[in-house]
Amino acid sequence: MGLQYSHLSSSDRTFIEVSLRLGMRPAAVARMLGRHRSTISRELTRARSMGVSAYLADFGQRFHDQRRTRAGQLRRKLGSNLSSPAWQHVFSGLASKVSPQEIAGRLRRSCIIPGSHLRDPRYVSHETIYAAIYAMPRGTLRSELVRQLTRSPEGRRPRSRSSRPPKFPGMTSIALRPPEVAARIVPGHWEGDLIKGAGGRSAIGTLVERTSRYVMLVRLDGLSAQHILDGFTRRLRTVPEPLRKTLTYDQGSEMALHHKLAARLRMQVFFCDAHSPWQRGSNENANGIIREFLPKGIDLSPFTDDDLRSLENVLNGTPRKILGFATPAEVFSQLKINHIAGVALQA
Repeated sequence: MGLQYSHLSSSDRTFIEVSLRLGMRPAAVARMLGRHRSTISRELTRARSMGVSAYLADFGQRFHDQRRTRAGQLRRKLGSNLSSPAWQHVFSGLASKVSPQEIAGRLRRSCIIPGSHLRDPRYVSHETIYAAIYAMPRGTLRSELVRQLTRSPEGRRPRSRSSRPPKFPGMTSIALRPPEVAARIVPGHWEGDLIKGAGGRSAIGTLVERTSRYVMLVRLDGLSAQHILDGFTRRLRTVPEPLRKTLTYDQGSEMALHHKLAARLRMQVFFCDAHSPWQRGSNENANGIIREFLPKGIDLSPFTDDDLRSLENVLNGTPRKILGFATPAEVFSQLKINHIAGVALQA
């Protein structure tokens, strides 16, 4: 008898229950049914995972029917029309490195997409998106979407102690940073770093505002401390002064002129402990996402201010779960509006 790969039927499940009660081993049951033993094993594993001590055919069939019904519901929510507004929103989000969870959250936040049949977006979860994509027929489109689903940014390797640049005088430790910075309630506190190009011969500065996760990219004319001072000063001066209170940086030698940066911008500069990138967690996370657009090993010097502003728009236009699926641009814009309103009230 050849092996069958169709779903187990109700009569199959009854046969499994009776055979197991008679003491037959699962492998023998599989041979009697003409099934692969992994099919029987999965059926029994599902039953055990639901807290069932002895396999019951009725329970197995109900569980199967529920899974089939739910899978159909998930696929129907996005529909089979790949040109629909709902699918276009998914395609656009995945192409922009937005996760299914963030896409689903944005759909719920913005209620309904015009022209979509998604009548109640609260039920559009990331599971809906995953299920709909994996239910597609195998082909180029499905393969590309699955590839986009399985992004895994490479973790940043810590610098070895032997290559760690020397400390320089005048650093203020992160231990002295005001508690309000860690709480992320008061806006205007930034984290900074560099991402370097091929051979460490070019770099782009990255700045992240801790409350909104708003990202700013800094074009640099060189890698010296003076270049970093000029680039960061130029970029941060575009931010209203009340929204630039502190900057937290690592102990890289490029920040040797930190005292001049603090004087120019009237903001305090704090330094992380050695080998502690998690103390700038928002910046490290942003750098990982930026690396998906600017991978390691490329020359970063050709990128213009316009190029970096375009990338900023993508990064800051991405809905974030941590922000209730608002975008960093929306949150930061509201912070600036609140600042203007506060100034008007004081006047």
